[in-house]
Amino acid sequence: MTPETRYAKSGDHRIAYQVVGDGPLDVVLIVGFVSHLDLAWETPPFSAMFRHLATCGRLILFDKRGVGLSDRGAAVPTLEERMDDVRAVMDAVGSERAALIGLSEGGPMSLLFAATHPERVSSLVLWSTFARISAAPGYPHGLTDDVLDRTYQRIENHWGSGRTIRAVVVQDAPDDAALLRQWGRYERSAASPTTAITCLRFGALSDVRHVLPAISAPTLIVHRSEDPLVPLAHGRYLADHIPGAVLREFPGRTHLSATGADVAILDVIEQFLVGQRATAAIDRVLKTVLFTDIVDSTARAAALGDRRWRALLDAHDALVRGEIERGRGTLVKNTGDGVLAAFDGPARAVRCAQAIVPQAGALGLTLRAGLHSGECELRGGDLSGIAVHIGARVAALAGPGEILATGTVADLVVGSGIQFRERGTHDLKGAGEWRLLAVHT
Repeated sequence: MTPETRYAKSGDHRIAYQVVGDGPLDVVLIVGFVSHLDLAWETPPFSAMFRHLATCGRLILFDKRGVGLSDRGAAVPTLEERMDDVRAVMDAVGSERAALIGLSEGGPMSLLFAATHPERVSSLVLWSTFARISAAPGYPHGLTDDVLDRTYQRIENHWGSGRTIRAVVVQDAPDDAALLRQWGRYERSAASPTTAITCLRFGALSDVRHVLPAISAPTLIVHRSEDPLVPLAHGRYLADHIPGAVLREFPGRTHLSATGADVAILDVIEQFLVGQRATAAIDRVLKTVLFTDIVDSTARAAALGDRRWRALLDAHDALVRGEIERGRGTLVKNTGDGVLAAFDGPARAVRCAQAIVPQAGALGLTLRAGLHSGECELRGGDLSGIAVHIGARVAALAGPGEILATGTVADLVVGSGIQFRERGTHDLKGAGEWRLLAVHT
């Protein structure tokens, strides 16, 4: 029987979720680009996958914002918003810590969540997925634009007939008219053709390669040797860049299996999940760091005198604290004439800086700001590590009134509407060359 569907509130949106099974282990499954909770239980290979995973513990399923049974009509959510949705679902079911399984296009968000919220992830499984799906300089095994365009065209021409799932997802399926009708109903119910294409285009723009070194959860990667949708090279890249990750390769020329071949993969996943119960100390985490600095503060202080300068600094500090709190960030420390703040969402960090800089200008202060997303070391209430050093150096390069960000930040806020201007590649002392961009204010 199909489990009861309930709704978690994430911001202004409702996220449909289901819980099935029981046991000491919580498992959150994050599936591909579109889904439909109710119909998945009637549709192979999803139904067999759900039933198998529910034997491992308490299986938590959900439809992403904008598809399936979750709120429709919204823009495709960013990776950051998707993280918020997962956290809202986990909170709704009382899950403090869970194993994450990122399947196909669900992988990048799973990777970002595991790096950003390590205290909530007991282990991580990456199934036929990627850190970046499209080709890029230094990433030659990504899919080319013409391959992606053919996939979009297939959806445009055939979505709702079942042929997209048949051709793209379950290439080992037999020619069966009843199966096509079933998959067609699933496609039509999960998303419209326009939404499906938009979701796939967003997936093609997602790039979380820079977060991989920050993942501390035990990680299993499972991938078929001849996966036609996500080539094995993507799984090998993940294994090479996630500390301690284990890659298991399986034979087969299909993304998922309609003929029962997924059982071998599911058995390995089950063995891995059951064996990963221990809780390790968390000493590193992915954060977006924000540095701000008052331009020409010494000259301003001399011109105003101690009392007026102190009053101006107090107004500045109150402004900065308020905006950091509104962005759900943490004020790590004051740095003399500025602050170091940390955020679990890069878009919130950027928008915080966009709010602070002009408001400080209204006080008569000119600020510069720098942003970087990367692995930070936790030291009590303080942060350290190369990501913090990079953030500080980026801020030092910003001009008066300017917000500078690394390319890592820009990659992680794709789809947020935040606009950037290229500022070229810069050598950051001790950290190598980095692409920098100015944030539109």
